[in-house]
Amino acid sequence: MKKEMKEAKGLLAIWADVDEDYRVEYQKWHNCQHMTERVSIPGFQVGRRYQGIGEAPDFLMYYETDDSKVLSGAPYMHAINHPTPWTREAITHLRNIVRSIYRLVSSAGKRAPTEASYVFIIRFNIASGNEDKVIQRLKEEHLPRAATLSGVYRGRLYEMDDEVSNITTEERKIHGGKPGLQRFLAFYEISSLDLLASKEWKDSMEWAEDGAIFKKLENLQKESYWLDFSMYAPQD
Repeated sequence: MKKEMKEAKGLLAIWADVDEDYRVEYQKWHNCQHMTERVSIPGFQVGRRYQGIGEAPDFLMYYETDDSKVLSGAPYMHAINHPTPWTREAITHLRNIVRSIYRLVSSAGKRAPTEASYVFIIRFNIASGNEDKVIQRLKEEHLPRAATLSGVYRGRLYEMDDEVSNITTEERKIHGGKPGLQRFLAFYEISSLDLLASKEWKDSMEWAEDGAIFKKLENLQKESYWLDFSMYAPQD
């Protein structure tokens, strides 16, 4: 029986396009070597890969960790500074890479019983002077309300860990990825894309142009993805 995981408070998220003629090989590498290696590192809980829908990047790869400091710890630093030959090859085929490390600010709802078929994410900054008010509203009103909707498993709000995100590593030297422009990430695990067109969802969203929060945000970017692959850390 799978034991109950403690709440993951760290997140490594990587957005990237992949050379079209290398996509299958990339997925093979990511499934068969890279994700296995990563989730075996102490403090990693689960890794997932989602494929982008519409104008979203080809892939969103992300790893949930005990906290963001796992991603500056010695075991992870050793792995990312000693890439395998296959890793060295695979990451040269990535394009438009954004790699950010986050700490959890707030969470509402429950994990999907298996895996969420889709994720909807919003990357954003908050206009100067409004940060505390916006975060409070998202934590206390928006996320709890969104999590009550049919088809929403869980909503989470993250803030970038600047110190850890900006560590230079051997893999980063190869692929050139850097942290994104947006400091905050709202992350929704959902069962169907139909949810996003529903009145209930639109009414719950603070991100609409007529929403209370919209005018306080900057660099707003919305994206949807469908589940491609996932792997959990080995159980004791």
